[in-house]
Amino acid sequence: MNAHVSPVDLAVPVVSLKDIEKAFPGVKALQGVSLDLFAGEVHMIMGENGAGKSTLMKILCGAYAADAGEIFYKGARETLAGPKDARRLGIAVIFQEFSLVPHLDVAQNILLGREPKGMLPGQIDLKRLYGDAQRYLDMLGSDIDARTPVHRLRVAEQQMVEIAKALSQDARVLVLDEPTSALSDRETEQLFKVIRTLQSEGVAMAYISHRMAEVFELGDRITVLRDGQFIGSRLRAETSSDEIVRMMVGRSVDTSYGRTYCTAPGETVIALSGVSAANGLSDVSIEVRRGEIVGLAGLVGSGRTEIARVIFGADPIAAGEIRCRGKVYGRTPTAARDNGIALIPESRKTQGLALARSVRDNILAASLTRTFPNGWFAPARAHAIAGGLIERLRIATPSPAQRVGTLSGGNQQKVVIAKWLNADADLFIFDEPTRGIDVGAKAEIFALIDSLVKQGRAVLMISSELPEIVSVCDRAYVMRDKRVAGELDRANLTQENVMRLAVHHG
Repeated sequence: MNAHVSPVDLAVPVVSLKDIEKAFPGVKALQGVSLDLFAGEVHMIMGENGAGKSTLMKILCGAYAADAGEIFYKGARETLAGPKDARRLGIAVIFQEFSLVPHLDVAQNILLGREPKGMLPGQIDLKRLYGDAQRYLDMLGSDIDARTPVHRLRVAEQQMVEIAKALSQDARVLVLDEPTSALSDRETEQLFKVIRTLQSEGVAMAYISHRMAEVFELGDRITVLRDGQFIGSRLRAETSSDEIVRMMVGRSVDTSYGRTYCTAPGETVIALSGVSAANGLSDVSIEVRRGEIVGLAGLVGSGRTEIARVIFGADPIAAGEIRCRGKVYGRTPTAARDNGIALIPESRKTQGLALARSVRDNILAASLTRTFPNGWFAPARAHAIAGGLIERLRIATPSPAQRVGTLSGGNQQKVVIAKWLNADADLFIFDEPTRGIDVGAKAEIFALIDSLVKQGRAVLMISSELPEIVSVCDRAYVMRDKRVAGELDRANLTQENVMRLAVHHG
């Protein structure tokens, strides 16, 4: 932990957010949240996935409009009708999701909309454009050529361009949303140097991070959000990582998904040994056995979905091996399906369903050759199979012919599960199975998952909701930086233990 002297000016906040409220359909994202940012301060914003951190920052930069509350800039009330108003006040943001234009070059992206004018009306001073852009890249210690098309850059290089773009706006308030998630150690070190320079120049910074080490290295003050609410702020010197973890996970565990846990699992259905992959996974070893629900926990970008993708054959592996029931299998989704591996993806609408097709067609999609081995489609048989699964899973649809895109989120999720039940899958991989569905539907989904393991199937469940991992799973692996940070058995599977492993602590 590196000590540093903070030049924070505590006279008047540069920006104050007061009693901010924001709701989306079915979700209260922010409830009366207040936050002050002072000149020369690095203010760390922490919280679990879905705590409201990014939503609050998007309100600060004008990307979202608050439903209620007030925003003050140097003591004067302001209305941020859009990002242009935020830029006028000197508020710049580095989003976790890149906002670059792939087929423009680096300089054009850095100064997009603010290009230096040439001698003639409508003309751009190209020499100055590339010179200015290169100067901001040099500030970051980057060797990126400002003339390189962005689509040719690695992810880490694109992140550096995003940072250079924010620096070019001469910001007085800088928002950084997980800026080091794609950076190497050397690039991270250079970014920290730039942050300290900006801090000495009086720039106010809001920094979202889940990495406890950098929180305590850079932060002057730490604010924790949980479930869209302000939990508390602490000066870095007056708190500890243990206290921050307790603040992040301080709610009681929801036991509404209680189940009888597996004490004697069966054979190993899937086993990863030392798996590394081009998607970033490094030396991952896990196994899932019959009769158990194994959780994959960790924060956004930790590598949970990447594991699901390599098991399902969507991403190739570079090292190690994956065995299904003791045998190496083909590295394609078709081979995975044929070996009884089912993936219920995080984005069911874009990856799990054909929204324009019927419920029946979706249910049969993964098992056509198995259901109709002679190659002839039999409508009556298809209708009967779909109808049986609709009844079994209690899918609310007027008929198997109903277009699946018209169903609720919970019923769409049931259709994806039905698709793999009809394919007679042995291993079910659930990636965020309850995202975007209501409480009643969640209980039904977990009842379905429990019924699968009771039938002797194996389940690997990814969830950003710690209470779900803790109350549903028999054990869990915790991911951090695309590696397995640790495994927790049933007796040690608590929210605090998961979060400690997820944020580099303990």
